[in-house]
Amino acid sequence: TGKLLQQRYRIDKQIGQGGMGAVYIATDERFGSIVAIKETLFMDDNYRKAIEREARLLNSLRHPALPRVSDHFEEDNGQFLVMEYIPGEDLSHMMESSGEPFPIDQVLTWADQLLDALEFLHTQSMPVVHRDIKPQNLKLTSRGQIILLDFGLAKGNPTDAGHQTAAKSIFGYSRNYASLEQIQGTGTDPRSDLYSLGISLYELFAGHRPFQSNDPMTLLHAQIAVMPPPLHEVDVAIPEPLSTLVHKLLSKYPDDRYQSSF
Repeated sequence: TGKLLQQRYRIDKQIGQGGMGAVYIATDERFGSIVAIKETLFMDDNYRKAIEREARLLNSLRHPALPRVSDHFEEDNGQFLVMEYIPGEDLSHMMESSGEPFPIDQVLTWADQLLDALEFLHTQSMPVVHRDIKPQNLKLTSRGQIILLDFGLAKGNPTDAGHQTAAKSIFGYSRNYASLEQIQGTGTDPRSDLYSLGISLYELFAGHRPFQSNDPMTLLHAQIAVMPPPLHEVDVAIPEPLSTLVHKLLSKYPDDRYQSSF
């Protein structure tokens, strides 16, 4: 707290911590505004390039559901990404606090906004695949606009589409939300994001994830071989056509899912 970065950003407090770094709230003393700063400690050259790619990627994209990135720099053996601060809790924490799923109409509104964001990302000259959609990476603005956070695993770079390394990305996934092809490392595309969106929507509608286990092998087996019960069987208030739509998103193989977000 109180540390000044780049003679401009004064750290107010830490709001997140992970194995690779942390996230802070800071004051931009040049403009007097509040920003979020994502710090990533140097792991290896691959991670360094991934964070640089995330910075370029988000700075180049303009959409209501994507956070605005204003700066990127290296200092004190770490990399820092300065972006729009979205106050409040993510959807996962909001659901934990309430102890129940969100209203159906509310989730449908968010789904609409996310599908619009995915259409925007997936139709870039070089498609951008987020690869880490989950309720923990979804926040709301004060006006009810969903914001899709954390592009650290994203694949694609519309600012450098002709470069031979433009589509490279670090290997990684959130095990509860990753598609089979992402887990197996056989290659991701926009349909992989649709799978993760389906898992997230299932959780937001039902109040729990479709696959639940503390044992990694049991969870992996379910993701490979088991289809969860349709949502309308979990909650009779959920219309069957909506349940069928989400169920199709959860298909194990990309060819069996919807082929685009639009």
